[in-house]
Amino acid sequence: MPFDPRTRPLSPTEARVLATLMEKARTVPDSYPLTLNAVVTGCNQKSSRDPVMQLTDAQVQEALDALRLRTLAVEIGGNRATKFEHNFPRGIGVPDQSAVLLALLMLRGPQTAGELRITSERWHRFADISSVEAFLDELQSRSDEKGGPLVMQLPRAPGAREQRWAHLLCGPVDASQYAAGAAMASAAADGPAAQGLASRVAALEAEVAGLRATVQRLCQELGLPPEPTAPVSPPGQA
Repeated sequence: MPFDPRTRPLSPTEARVLATLMEKARTVPDSYPLTLNAVVTGCNQKSSRDPVMQLTDAQVQEALDALRLRTLAVEIGGNRATKFEHNFPRGIGVPDQSAVLLALLMLRGPQTAGELRITSERWHRFADISSVEAFLDELQSRSDEKGGPLVMQLPRAPGAREQRWAHLLCGPVDASQYAAGAAMASAAADGPAAQGLASRVAALEAEVAGLRATVQRLCQELGLPPEPTAPVSPPGQA
């Protein structure tokens, strides 16, 4: 039966474990398959992870057991330690290129097609952004017979030039949450600059007011007619 995230979604922990197995298979093949300890370490990395997690051995083992039951991971017995490898492309029913994009979205959160092309360099070299978009479009238009869409394109975030993509392996995505998060991040980034600009404008206005008061006082002392006071135009206006 095709993998259908609408009826049997992955848990966030299962998604992290599965994507970590995929990552290490591509980036450190000499250390692959992975021991339980290596999987835990990979899942809890602070770099190239969004969100950052702090999973225990028991949580990762439980996720591995669940993935094995769904034929998405395989346990390999060894002389020293049990190791694990993924069965992602076959288990999900997608080509390797699509599996790479899904794993990156599971590890790093929503990304644009351009960002995915850059972050996938060590996994698979896509010819161009159009190639990435073609695989994303295919994943988004996946038929119900195959289990339905596996990604969705999010609404354009405020100030962004490109739309981001999110995976659906853990179930439906609330696009409004991502939009709100992007808006808050943008406001936080712009906040210090906006506050600094407001402070400078206020200081300049106070300085102008002081100079005007000085001119008026001098005019009175010299018996000259007072200088007319022109209104100050808002910044950006003549």
